[in-house]
Amino acid sequence: MAAPWLENLSESLGSPEPAVRLIFSILIGYPFALVYRSFLFHQPPTIIHLFHTFSGLALATFNFAGSQIYHSAVCILVQFLMLRLMGRTVTAVLSSFSFQMLYLLAGYYYTATEEYDIKWTMPHCVLTLKLIGLAFDYYDGGREPAELSSQQKSAALPSVLSLLEVCGFSYFYGGFLVGPQFTLRSYQRLVAGELSDCPGKPPNSVAPALKRFSLGFLFLIIFAIFSPHYQESYYLTDEYDAQPFWYRCVFILIWAKIILYKYVCCWLIAEGVCILTGLGYNGMRDGKPQWDACANMKVWLFETTPLFGGTIASFNINTNAWAARHVFKRLKFLGNKMLSHVSTLFFLTIWHGLHSGYILCFSMEFFIITVERQAQALVQDSPMLSKLANSSLYPLIYVIQQFIHWLFMGYALVPFCIFTYDKWLKVYTSVYFCGHVFFLVAFLIMPYLRKALVPRKERSQHKQD
Repeated sequence: MAAPWLENLSESLGSPEPAVRLIFSILIGYPFALVYRSFLFHQPPTIIHLFHTFSGLALATFNFAGSQIYHSAVCILVQFLMLRLMGRTVTAVLSSFSFQMLYLLAGYYYTATEEYDIKWTMPHCVLTLKLIGLAFDYYDGGREPAELSSQQKSAALPSVLSLLEVCGFSYFYGGFLVGPQFTLRSYQRLVAGELSDCPGKPPNSVAPALKRFSLGFLFLIIFAIFSPHYQESYYLTDEYDAQPFWYRCVFILIWAKIILYKYVCCWLIAEGVCILTGLGYNGMRDGKPQWDACANMKVWLFETTPLFGGTIASFNINTNAWAARHVFKRLKFLGNKMLSHVSTLFFLTIWHGLHSGYILCFSMEFFIITVERQAQALVQDSPMLSKLANSSLYPLIYVIQQFIHWLFMGYALVPFCIFTYDKWLKVYTSVYFCGHVFFLVAFLIMPYLRKALVPRKERSQHKQD
């Protein structure tokens, strides 16, 4: 049953009640973190695990009614039993991967609608990665150190796990709902009081946590102000179809920027919670503590990069790092980076959901990044283009790059946000498939441009590389 104060707040903000509940739940992580710092930092691990478990369960109950809260508990229990019964084996890893992904996909199948709904599958996709990563790290804990990369060594779990420890890790309020991803080894160090710039004391992380909170709150305000004017539902109206072509393109560009702030604000605020507890501590550098261990956004890069690759590198960092560590690099045995890259994108596609829009979005990402890398190599190898890129005309080039960048970033995001074939096809038809045409033409003419603009010696060197 909805609380009257939540209904009133939702109406006054003009936002759906589930979205208000989600933001409130992320914000309540700050008082939880203060309780941990003030009263539980020196307590035994059992007490801390219990606090994290029940605080996370309280957030789940607040957001998802009835049987929805049982899904996470079932998957955590099954994961724990598989690791205990199967041990540190490839079978345990494959079984964990298969069970967790199939459970998530079944959830998508039975609960999916044509709208983006905040329901139990939203935090469950975060939990799925946590539990699959846990299986990999537990397996690595039984391997010879010489066989492991530096990342695998730092995350490997040599000790036997308890159910309470896995529950505390899974339900930790700083990452249960929207992330970020972190390893159980990092969580163990948090519980042991090791993640602090003041050994034996709570970390001096209040100021850096408030900085991320303030930045996230700023993006939340921007999103709240502008999102009502840039709704994806507008794409499906006759009014949008009646607008001039240039207006439809500019709408896509601005909409893309605004819609991503929805994710940016949640991740920044959640990161602040992690920093406040100490989980964001990332060691010392040049005598200064670093608090970016749980960073899911590189805000400056996100706002200034004119490159698609730059946006991808600045956005949802921990999930991308998880996919690189547990999917891309684990596929090294394929002996083909391209195949590993495609397989990783396919995994991320189905992890997001079963709608056709996700498939189209990630396939376009692969194609766009491929063309962009070819263009970068062309500029780097061509003396004329390199000179132009470093000339006084660069500010103008930068503005043009940004326009192209965000126009086609929005173009690729359209199917990601409106999901179904009939909807995204209508939008693409209204703009004459301009993104597909642009990148297809760019891909086809790139070899001819390279032949015309790059000296033969540079072309030969590039082939050897």
